[in-house]
Amino acid sequence: MKKVLIVGATGTIGGAVRQTLLNETDNQLTLFARSANRLKTSERESVIAGDVTKDSDLDKAIAGQDVVFVALSGSLGRFAQKIVAAMDRNKVSRLLFITSMGIYDEIPASVGASGNLSSNPVLRTYREAADVVEASDLNYTLIRPGWFTGGPVDYEIMKKGEPFGGHDVSINSIADFVKNAIVDNDYYAHDSVGLNAK
Repeated sequence: MKKVLIVGATGTIGGAVRQTLLNETDNQLTLFARSANRLKTSERESVIAGDVTKDSDLDKAIAGQDVVFVALSGSLGRFAQKIVAAMDRNKVSRLLFITSMGIYDEIPASVGASGNLSSNPVLRTYREAADVVEASDLNYTLIRPGWFTGGPVDYEIMKKGEPFGGHDVSINSIADFVKNAIVDNDYYAHDSVGLNAK
């Protein structure tokens, strides 16, 4: 059993990861969100309302955790800096961080190269977060999913530098990958992986 912090627990991916962990593991979950009152919890969950830009809120949430999973939007470079620093302060090393496909210009034209950073400046904040995490001394795994869809667990994994084979991936597939990376601290450790449907 591990203690897992989900940062961004009210979002689509955070919610899917939460349900997968509740259904398929015995992990204890801490849910971190700005609007924590929206969350109904089970006996294996606790909730912390907080702001990811406030060191005291992050310290309270991260202290004593085994794994930190992050699925946020917004100023991701700034958020990543805050989270990495808080993890260092609290001596927690395993970080799983959702970014986006296209941040390394790895989407081939046949898949839709307009989803690359060079043609889509919206991805800049995702790349900034990836750069912060990769420069850290944490045991990180960056997760770069394709566009979210419904459907079953069915995905392939591309390492950094490998082109994407498609542009969609189910939310359940993302949650399955995260579960595997929580179970095994060496699973794609110190790597940035892309996920798309097979």
